[in-house]
Amino acid sequence: MKQSSIEELLKNNSYPGRGIILGKSEDGKYAVAVYFIMGRSENSRNRIFAEEGEGIRTEAFDPAKLSDPSLIIYSPVRVMGNKTIVTNGDQTDTIYELMDKQQTFEQSLRTREFEPDGPNYTPRISGIMHIGDGKYNFAMSILKSDDGCPDSCNRYTFAYENPAPGKGRFLHTYMGDGNPLPSFEGEPELVEISGGIEEYTDKIWNALNEENKVSLFVRYIEIATGKYETRIVNKNK
Repeated sequence: MKQSSIEELLKNNSYPGRGIILGKSEDGKYAVAVYFIMGRSENSRNRIFAEEGEGIRTEAFDPAKLSDPSLIIYSPVRVMGNKTIVTNGDQTDTIYELMDKQQTFEQSLRTREFEPDGPNYTPRISGIMHIGDGKYNFAMSILKSDDGCPDSCNRYTFAYENPAPGKGRFLHTYMGDGNPLPSFEGEPELVEISGGIEEYTDKIWNALNEENKVSLFVRYIEIATGKYETRIVNKNK
């Protein structure tokens, strides 16, 4: 698979929706996690990321303007020991709770399907990072309707063992803008991860569509120690 520039992919797509990037820094020292949200409606745009424990939560920027919390208020990132879970919905909690009961990432997601927001039927995208004993691997999942059919759920899981430095996998909800919104297709896109956390955060934030972008989370986790640095950028301030 050809490796693409994350800047070019984002600049050429006005509405990828919500996106996850997991991979490894170019110096090979850090596991990298990225999650961003976008919005077209006032309700979707009225959000910020806020730290919650070792993870984050979406919150209404102006609570008075929050019309419907379902599907937009959730914990995108949670940490369970040496595992970091990143998703675009409340399936973060499902994965956390069922993995805590010794189920696998894939098994836990068998209890969920795409979002009930017809006619879009937005895919649920999820990722899990496992860092321990100086090793790092991750997996990603997408649960999507069968070409817009709400009666069928297509389930795909992609696993990456010992990912190469400077490479990330990018999974997002939509191929682009539209009505209904077209669901992501294919394998997670291969993108570059370059520079330190400040540089990479700025690169992604500046490449996201100015009108539709809402919030961005970036975390660099030192593979040798598990220590991490986090950056959060909110358009609403």
